[in-house]
Amino acid sequence: MNRLLLGVASVLVVLFVVMSSAFVIDQSEQGIVVQFGEPVGSVITEPGLHWRVPFIQEVRRFDKRLLAWDGDVSQIPTLGREFVIVDTTARWRIRDPLQFLRSVRDEQGARSRLDDILDSVVRDIVSGTEIEEIVRSADWRVNVEDLPAEEGVEVKEEELERPRKGRAVLEQEMLTAAARQTPDLGIELVDVRIKRINYIDSVRAQVESRMIAERQSIAARFRAEGQGRSQEILGDMERQIRTIRSEAERTAQTIIGKADAEATRIYGAAYSADPEFYSFFKTLESYKALGENTTLMIDAQSDYFRYLQNTRRR
Repeated sequence: MNRLLLGVASVLVVLFVVMSSAFVIDQSEQGIVVQFGEPVGSVITEPGLHWRVPFIQEVRRFDKRLLAWDGDVSQIPTLGREFVIVDTTARWRIRDPLQFLRSVRDEQGARSRLDDILDSVVRDIVSGTEIEEIVRSADWRVNVEDLPAEEGVEVKEEELERPRKGRAVLEQEMLTAAARQTPDLGIELVDVRIKRINYIDSVRAQVESRMIAERQSIAARFRAEGQGRSQEILGDMERQIRTIRSEAERTAQTIIGKADAEATRIYGAAYSADPEFYSFFKTLESYKALGENTTLMIDAQSDYFRYLQNTRRR
């Protein structure tokens, strides 16, 4: 019985020692065996099962993949003294795990060192560059004929010049300058990019105010031109109305004159055809002027009275 228990215990101890000695490296990892804080042997880059001395050795694992670095948003003055907000990012990998372990220990230490290196490089390059070089690419080109025409807005020739470098070249300069300082850390810097560029709040407010003032000035000029054009159109309209009215009145007077002449001709023709009937008709028309209960005072010697007497006798 004692022998059985001893055998089982021996097997368990062996299994524990074996399990403590074995470790697995993933294909996305690379490892270093460390004994009392010092690396032992070479870097383990092959994935699979590996061995170590249990209890006195441990394994430090490092990622083989690309790692991301995102810097803090910084306020940096450009060469033209415009303060801008610059947000950068980078991609890096652990090239030499042994050097990496000795210099920065782990990824947190590496990111801290990258903060110092990349922030300094970005600040140096941005502060020595005009804002146009930062925001435009090297192949930036504008055809003036394609720009919307706005009266009063003049596009200066220097505003259409292609940048000498452009953002892509500046990012390459940042990568080159920073990469010279990373080999001692066991790090390979792969890429540096500018994610975002913007004016600081105070400068942005000034720029927006200037743009608003320019637009308001253009709008006021357009309104003044519109009002002038409106007065010109109204003047032309009044002139045309007076002309039309004058022509209409002249035409009306001509028509009235012709109508009066025609009426006179008709009256003359009617009188010559039958003077007695015409006189009778005119007398009847004169009666229309007399209303009911009307007293008419006529001189007895007047022709009208005698005509009325003659009319009554008939």
